[in-house]
Amino acid sequence: MGTRQQPRRARYEDLFSLPDTVVGEIIAGELHAHPRPGPRHALASSSLGGELDAPFGKGRGGPGGWWILDEPELHLGEDILVPDLAGWRRERMPRLPTTAWFELAPDWVCEVLSPATAKLDRMSKMPRYAANDVAHCWLVDPDARTLEAFKRSDGRWLLLASFVDEADVVAEPFDSVPFPLAVLWAE
Repeated sequence: MGTRQQPRRARYEDLFSLPDTVVGEIIAGELHAHPRPGPRHALASSSLGGELDAPFGKGRGGPGGWWILDEPELHLGEDILVPDLAGWRRERMPRLPTTAWFELAPDWVCEVLSPATAKLDRMSKMPRYAANDVAHCWLVDPDARTLEAFKRSDGRWLLLASFVDEADVVAEPFDSVPFPLAVLWAE
């Protein structure tokens, strides 16, 4: 009987060989590639970033004090994750890094769910975010027209609130400036 060879753990360099039409991530040593976001997904992500950036990133009509970024590449230990949106409090990260990636875990992440990514986002990425001390995670589902807001508590995710259709979103960590959920939907 021969010995069974362990599969090789994915490395950062493995991402370079992926086509431009996919997003690549490494989770627990395994390479994951999924298609670039579709139009409804991209609209929800872009619209949410716009709603949050003015008051929280720029301080227009809100407190400011955040970096809000689209699809940042996070290097968290051996994991390389690409959330749809992420935010860092400027008090924790006064300047953006000079690298193409971030080694400091964000304070908030948002994953916009699609049929191709929902399972990975919920079952693989959310636990990795919690393990790396990300304080808040939002899940947006453009098909179900929902937003779920979670807060990390004792290393686990606690659902704080759920919003649907046209509800006004008031959720940590951006609860000081509400916005209408309807702005995220294509209809």
